[in-house]
Amino acid sequence: MQEQKLIRRSKIRHRIRKAIKGTAERPRLSVFRSNKAIYAQVIDDVKGLTIVAASSRESGVDVKTNKVDQAVTVGKILAEKAKAAGISSVVFDRGGYLYHGRVKALADGAREAGLQF
Repeated sequence: MQEQKLIRRSKIRHRIRKAIKGTAERPRLSVFRSNKAIYAQVIDDVKGLTIVAASSRESGVDVKTNKVDQAVTVGKILAEKAKAAGISSVVFDRGGYLYHGRVKALADGAREAGLQF
C-alpha cells in the first residue's frame, strides 16, 4: 500500500515537473512534506542550484503549534529569505501533493509575506 502511494506521487511529480521549470528570473518553489516536518526551497533549474531554503525544523518555527500553522510560518520565512536574495516572483511546485492543508498553508504564508506566484 505504501509503495503504491509513493509510486503514484512520483508519477504525479514527474508530470508536474514536465510543465514547470525554474529560471533565474522566476525560480521554482519546491515543497516536500514529511509526517513531522515541511520543507521548502527556491530552486534555479537552469543552473541547478538552491537559492534559499526553509523548513519547520528551523529555530524560528514554534514546534508547539499545529503543523498547518508551522507551514504558514515556513512560507513566511522562505518569502523573507527570497526577498533578501532579490526574488519577488516564483513558480509553485507542489511536489505531487494535493494543493490542500499544509501545502496550501505554506503557499498562503509565502504570498502573505509578499512572494508572487
